[in-house]
Amino acid sequence: MKLNALKLALTGGIYLAIIFALATIAGIFKIPGFVELANFFKTFYGFYGYSITWFGVIIGAFWGFLEGFFHLGLFALIYNWLNKDK
Repeated sequence: MKLNALKLALTGGIYLAIIFALATIAGIFKIPGFVELANFFKTFYGFYGYSITWFGVIIGAFWGFLEGFFHLGLFALIYNWLNKDK
């Protein structure tokens, strides 16, 4: 069985965009555990405009989408490559 790489990539992008956005919103409201997660995101994406603000929700969702799209798309391509004999 082959995976549809584009559909899996889009699914991963949408999923991580939602996760990044919700984690940032939870960080804004200082929900325990999420402030640390939002700060973790800020460590990687702060240079690219991410912050724990309402604007950061949009930036975080953008970067989450790109990360999910790339990583799950790559996963599907590798899976299909390894499964090509069947």
